[in-house]
Order: sequence, then structure tokens, then C-alpha cells
Amino acid sequence: MWEEKDNKLVRKFEFTDFVEAFGFMTKVAICAEKMNHHPNWSNVYNTVTIELTTHDAGNTITDKDRKLASKIDLLI
Repeated sequence: MWEEKDNKLVRKFEFTDFVEAFGFMTKVAICAEKMNHHPNWSNVYNTVTIELTTHDAGNTITDKDRKLASKIDLLI
């Protein structure tokens, strides 16, 4: 589940291996690009951590973040 932390929506995803994690990141990247709303994220082997915040709104959580989070959830 997404958590609200420091004005960000944050979620950690764990996969079987790096290839599966990277495939997920590729899907997220395509979705984010279509929305023109890009996550802060990190990847360590099979784990992907995503942070969503809207920089143009003063680094707060907005509907753009919630919409992207919902779309990301559909990619799992």
C-alpha cells in the first residue's frame, strides 16, 4: 500500500529478481511519460521504491500523484 510520508506517496515493490523489477520500472516509465509526471525512485536488485510528489505544487501530494499511484498499482 502507498504511504504518505514527508509530503510524498511512497511504496516499496519486491519482485522475484532484477529482470522482473526492471520490467516493472519500464512499464512505470512509459505510464509516467504519458502522464508527464515522473517519479523519484530507486532500484536495488529485486526491490523498487517509488516516491511521488508534485514539484510544481511546492512538493506536495496532488491528484496527479494519486492518479499515477493508481495506474502503477494496475501494473503489478
